[in-house]
Amino acid sequence: MMEFTIFGAQGIALGAYQAFHSLYPNRRVCCFLVSRMENNAPMLEGIPVLELHKFAQSLSQDEKDKIQVLIATPENVMGDIETALEKHGFYCHTRLTASRWAQFMGYHYICGKRFIPVSALPIGYHRPDIHMFMAKFYKDRPLTENYDMPRWITPVQAGASLCSERVAELLDCDGGNISSKNGNYSELTVLYWIWKNRLAKEASDNGKYSANGEQGRRAEYYGLSHYRRILELSEDDILRLEDNEVDAVLPYPMPYEPDIEEHHKRYLAEGDWKALLTALEELQPEYADAFPAVLRQQYLYNYNIILARKEVLADYCGWLFPILERVEQLSEPKGRERKDRYIGYMGETLETLYFMHNRNKLQLVYTGCRFLV
Repeated sequence: MMEFTIFGAQGIALGAYQAFHSLYPNRRVCCFLVSRMENNAPMLEGIPVLELHKFAQSLSQDEKDKIQVLIATPENVMGDIETALEKHGFYCHTRLTASRWAQFMGYHYICGKRFIPVSALPIGYHRPDIHMFMAKFYKDRPLTENYDMPRWITPVQAGASLCSERVAELLDCDGGNISSKNGNYSELTVLYWIWKNRLAKEASDNGKYSANGEQGRRAEYYGLSHYRRILELSEDDILRLEDNEVDAVLPYPMPYEPDIEEHHKRYLAEGDWKALLTALEELQPEYADAFPAVLRQQYLYNYNIILARKEVLADYCGWLFPILERVEQLSEPKGRERKDRYIGYMGETLETLYFMHNRNKLQLVYTGCRFLV
């Protein structure tokens, strides 16, 4: 039997290992491989993390030919990784694409019954109205492939007030907005725009008809995706939402070692982290009390991607943005004096806090994020 190793040492790779170990407990993973150790832990789940060139130097070519490498990284760097692997003599490698990762995680999580895939629910009869807005930025590199986007995904230009170039018909600087803060908030300026200009408006759909032909209002779901990352939802999945009373669809969370607090400390300065804790204590003491337990667990909802019932998303935004505004005031340097996406990183942590704290009150389901190249 071939030796097995995983290229990558962040959330995608650790999640792949946990799923692999759960599904195939007799298969041994000998190590995790990385290009360099920067921002990577020396061990994951008790398994060493090694630099590719050092690992290659320790093996003969016969030994390398007996090693199977699973590439578990963002898809945009997989081509370069394949080139590096073959340069060092590793020719048996497989890409774990975003779609395959989601399938992997779905089977794994079904076994643990912790993060239930939306596809595990029975298909219903009523189709809710879906409004997913895709954050686009004028500096985004063009996609290399043409994709048929679902009709319910609408692009919105993020940070539109900061440039004259236009890449979408809808702009996050129209109406109530924080478009000028895009350098710190990243895709969250589009979520703010959704909150102020879509969720806060009075519904004018009294004349709508439900899917069964009776006059009435359909359930509405609103959400945020990225230019290169969209939730994987089929038409059958959409039919699962309303009849199963789903409150929110989230990406499968990614695990980090030893916990998500240590993970975020690698990307946030200590002063910014303290500002976040202070803002929570001032504005949301209940969540501040719950925060330590959430920080001590491994799972983080990445990317600020979500699809939720209209009322749920409005409540989340009304909770989230006052906290982030207070963080801007407390942090040094203050938010208006910098552009380093630190608020965007905090948004991921706060999304994790909000939905994990409310997981017994809300019907939450999960799916993968399709990565567009």
